[in-house]
Amino acid sequence: MQSGREKAYAYLKDSVLTDPEMQDRFLSEQEIADRIGVSRTPIREALLLLAAEDLVRLVPKRGAHIARLSGREIGELMEMRSLIERYAAERTTEQGVAPVEEMHRILADQEDLRGEHNAKDFIAADHRFHATLVAAVGNTLMSRQYDALRSRQIRAGVIALYRSGNRQEEVLSEHRQILDALATGDAGAACAAIDGHIRATRRILLAA
Repeated sequence: MQSGREKAYAYLKDSVLTDPEMQDRFLSEQEIADRIGVSRTPIREALLLLAAEDLVRLVPKRGAHIARLSGREIGELMEMRSLIERYAAERTTEQGVAPVEEMHRILADQEDLRGEHNAKDFIAADHRFHATLVAAVGNTLMSRQYDALRSRQIRAGVIALYRSGNRQEEVLSEHRQILDALATGDAGAACAAIDGHIRATRRILLAA
């Protein structure tokens, strides 16, 4: 059973911090405590953990602030994604363990999530698509590092969807290109498709 702090941490990281509408807002400890049914103490403890990860900023007498993703953060996020995902594509094709069938299933789920009201679920599926490839490498530390990017990745992805009306269809097309390359064992093509996918999202995010 999860402790109050674990429950608060998971809720904040997976539900609150991934919501683009929460950008540039202060969090109410009491409101969050009431919402998930715990006291304010575990909320405060969870916020301290998130502050240590630079996901929130604790402001004296104001509370926890969720800053907007800066250009620097976007650039660093995309750089990290590129490094890890390219390596995963190279390694899994080299070893013949690319999880093509599982990624196809995730892509099918993502296709069903198209639509304005499913933006967050659509991007959560996007993360699962890439995380599945990374996990196939079999490097636990790498997978943990990649999973640590999840909240920033989902927030950035949802923002990109809102800024570009056709982004969902573009993402699905880009995912198909990655899968086609992995299915044929072409690491170079897979890396090129990953680069194009990440570059497109970065361009949208930095355009505003």
